[in-house]
Amino acid sequence: MDAERQAAAVVEALAAVADEGDAAFLARFFKTGPGEYGEGDRFIGVRAPATRKVAKAFAGIDPAAIDILLDSPVHEHRLAALFLLRGRFDRARGSRTADAAIEAAAVEQYLAAVRRGRVNNWDLVDSSAGAILGEWLLDKPRDLIFDLVRSDVLWERRVGVLATLAFIQAGDASTTLEIAPLLLDDRQDLMHKAVGWMLREVGKRVDRSLLTGFLDEYAARMPRTMLSYATEHLTPEERARYRAQR
Repeated sequence: MDAERQAAAVVEALAAVADEGDAAFLARFFKTGPGEYGEGDRFIGVRAPATRKVAKAFAGIDPAAIDILLDSPVHEHRLAALFLLRGRFDRARGSRTADAAIEAAAVEQYLAAVRRGRVNNWDLVDSSAGAILGEWLLDKPRDLIFDLVRSDVLWERRVGVLATLAFIQAGDASTTLEIAPLLLDDRQDLMHKAVGWMLREVGKRVDRSLLTGFLDEYAARMPRTMLSYATEHLTPEERARYRAQR
C-alpha cells in the first residue's frame, strides 16, 4: 500500500470514531477562535485515547504517510501522526538492535514538522517533544534546545521547554534551569505554564533544593502563572513567601 492510501486509511479510521459534539467541545477547549492560539484549527471530534488507539493499529506505517497526516488541516490527523512517529522512534530506540539511522530520521522528520508549523498546539507539543526530541538529546549536545527557546514562534519555544522533561526524568535538571531564566519575560501564558511545570518537575523528580534555589533567585521576576505552577507542591507557607516577592 502506498503512502497516500496508508494515510487515507488512518483518516478513515479516525472518522469512524469521530463525534460532532466532541468536535465542537475540542475546538473551544483548544482555543480555535479568532485571535486565540489555535485559531483556524479544525477538529473532527476524536479524543486523545481514541486517537492513540487508532495510531497503534497502524504501527509501522510508511514515514511518508506520517508526513501526509502531519500536513493535514485536521488536528486529530496531526496528533495521530505524532503518535505514529513517536512509536517509530521508540521501536528503533528500544529494540535489541537499536537502529540509530531510523532514530535520527524520526527526529529529523519531527523537527521538520515543528519548523513548518505542524506541531502547533499544546497537546501536540506535550505528547511528542520530550518523548522524541528530549529522549534523542539525552546523550548529545543540547544547543538545539536553546535555539528553540529563542524562537519567535510560540510552539517552537514550547517544544524546547517540554523536551527537557526527558532530561528531568533522567535526573538531570541542568538544561531546564539554564533555559528558564531566558523565558521569564515571555508574553505567552502557555509558556509561563510550560516553564512553571518543568520547574515543578525539577523539584519533584530531581532535587527540591534546586527548585527552591531557582525561586530564591528569580521568584520576584517570574510571571504569576509560572510561579504558581512551579510552587504547586510546596507548603502553603513557602508558596506565600515566594508570592510575596513579586
